Amino acid sequence: MTEDLNTRVSNAAQGITPQTRPDERRRFLGSLRERVLVRITNTEVQDSKLTKLFLLHFKDYTGYNILINGNLHDNFVDQVETYCSKYEIAFTIVNNETAKTGPDDSAILVVAPTAINKMRIEINQVYPPEMPKPQLSNTNQKKAGFWHRLFHGDN
Repeated sequence: MTEDLNTRVSNAAQGITPQTRPDERRRFLGSLRERVLVRITNTEVQDSKLTKLFLLHFKDYTGYNILINGNLHDNFVDQVETYCSKYEIAFTIVNNETAKTGPDDSAILVVAPTAINKMRIEINQVYPPEMPKPQLSNTNQKKAGFWHRLFHGDN
């Protein structure tokens, strides 16, 4: 116990501090999950519908920082950098050991400076796809009551 305490004090005196949640930081490009607003994986970057959806809601990201996987070489990354400059949103290109190219690894993250603890962070969950128009019109119609159906049928 004393050796551990002495080691910790000497490391702190030298400026060496232990990193909090290293596995989580590797998964989220050096950030923590509790700070993530929106996440796009390397596979989702290839989907044009999701990239358009991300760019459509770009004004929502003011006040946040965008982390971009530096190992991606895609036209979409150039568009994100252009939009960041246009809307004056800070972005960082992460090009260290956390920037992995696996299909489920993070490609782009929108992160807050402090914890926001959002339950759903995937692009499909944050901005769900719109319902088709015919389904919307059917849900807005008032259903006939019990007595109307009893005397007039299901028409």
